[in-house]
Parts: sequence; structure tokens; C-alpha cells
Amino acid sequence: MSATDRFDIVSFGEPMVEFNQTGEQDGRAYLQGFGGDSSNFAIAAARQGARVAYASALGDDSYGRMLRALWDREGVDHRGVATDAAAYTAIYFVTHDERGHHFHFFRKGSAASRMAPAALPRATIEGAKLLHLSGISLAISAQACDTGYAAIEMARAAGVKVSFDTNLRLKLWPLARARAVMTDVMRLCHLCLPSYDDVAAITGLTEPEAIVDHCLALGAEVVALKLGDKGAIVASANERHLIEPHPCRPVDATGAGDTFGGAFAARWIAGDSLAEAGRYAAVAAALSTEGYGAVEPIPRAEQVRSRLRH
Repeated sequence: MSATDRFDIVSFGEPMVEFNQTGEQDGRAYLQGFGGDSSNFAIAAARQGARVAYASALGDDSYGRMLRALWDREGVDHRGVATDAAAYTAIYFVTHDERGHHFHFFRKGSAASRMAPAALPRATIEGAKLLHLSGISLAISAQACDTGYAAIEMARAAGVKVSFDTNLRLKLWPLARARAVMTDVMRLCHLCLPSYDDVAAITGLTEPEAIVDHCLALGAEVVALKLGDKGAIVASANERHLIEPHPCRPVDATGAGDTFGGAFAARWIAGDSLAEAGRYAAVAAALSTEGYGAVEPIPRAEQVRSRLRH
């Protein structure tokens, strides 16, 4: 692999096509967009200036072609995304009511869930600075979990850092299995990007500081604990910072955590301090809630920097 093919970040997981309820026509109108946490993460990182590649599989269908066109527009390399003619590309719907937003997935047996370790883009992973995956990447099937572990093994053997976002989804796997796998992967990752509700469910811990201590004790080099509208805590063994939430006018929080993670990883890999990367990511995540869908509202670097200046 040539130097020009080396990437800052390789993200592994399941991409999806999204249909997001807009509130028009008595709730019958949906905006077609894109999602899948690891794809959202990849696009968020790319919009902040990182060189990003994606590893996954798609069906040989119109939704798969739509996702490839999206990554082309976003500058996310997808040569490591296989086409599985015997499977389909997953989709999901987002509905909204007074209790917030709700997800309805159609993904069982998707192409990404059938991906095997032999299909991983080894050279791309080994030449990157960071490999990213999530709890969803591991939960969609036992085979996907094995493939995720194989990617981690490739990365660590090559000296590539590993980033992990918990993204607990109990509809995909039972809590006991999620706890066992996620705890193990947190031991293997360098950057841990947990959400408060996820880790509280996995560990039984309720104090954010205790959750950060727990993740660091497992072996993570850096922890960025997402606290929703309460901001975040970013920490290493030597420093800890409370990141205040950035003021915004939210209409849809879909993908906000993925935006935080992608923005934080991009800036951390670029050399920002933890506090700088945390503040940057908090602004990016806040801005991403001001529009509908997981991808369309993700801000670009100039938007984030403009907010930071003001």
C-alpha cells in the first residue's frame, strides 16, 4: 500500500439507509437520509478533515449504491466495503413524539452482519492511525463479532490504536453477552467513547467519575464519556476535564453521539489536547442536533471553528 493510501481512521461496522419522520403531512412524510453509527462516525471525522476509510459489506441493491455515492461525496474511501449479492443493505425508520425519537430497524441478515474476517481490508487497517468500531458493530451477529475482533487483532499487532463506542442496543443481544464482550473490548481499546446510559447498564455504576475510573482501569488510554445534555468528561490517567454542553436549538438528536465520537477522534489523532478535542466535539455534536437525520446536519470543520471562536 502506498503512502497516499494511508488513512487517519478506518471505521468498521454496519451502514444503513435512514427514513426520518419530518412531522409534515400528519407524520406521514419521511426524509430519506443515511445512518449506521460507524458510518456516521466516519463521515463526522471526514468533515473535520481526517482521512477516513470504511470497512463493511453492502447488498447489491439501490440502497447500497446510495451509500457508496454518499461516501464518494464525503471523501470516505470505501474500497474496503464488499458487495454481498446474497444479502441486502439494512434500513431503519425514525419516528418522533413527545417522548423523543424512536428507531425501527430492518437489519437481520444484512450484508454487514454476514461479513467474515477474510473480507477485512488488512492493509488499510494496518496502515491507519486508528481503527474504530462500536457495540453495534459487534452485536449484529456472531460472525460480525468475530470479524470485529479480527480487525482489532490486526490493528493492535500493527501498532494501530483502537477506538470503541459502546452504543448498547439490547434488541440486538442480551445484557449478559453485551457486558462480557464490551468489557473485553474496553480492555483492548485505546480510545473509549462510552455513553453514560450504556456503561451504567453494563457496570451498575451511576456516578460519571466512577464510570470514567472504571474505563481507565480496564485499560483505555483515553476516555470520553458522553453525558448527553450534561456535556462530557474527557480523561486519561494524568488529566480530566468536564466539557460543558454547547448551547443549541435541538430538533433531532439522531447521531449526535456518533458526531461527538468522530469529531473527537479526528482532533485527537490530529494532535489536539484532550480538552481541545473535547470542546471541539461538544460543539460538533450540538450543531448536529439542529437538523433532521443522522448525517445531513453533521457540521463541517469551518462551522465548528466559527462557533468555537464566538
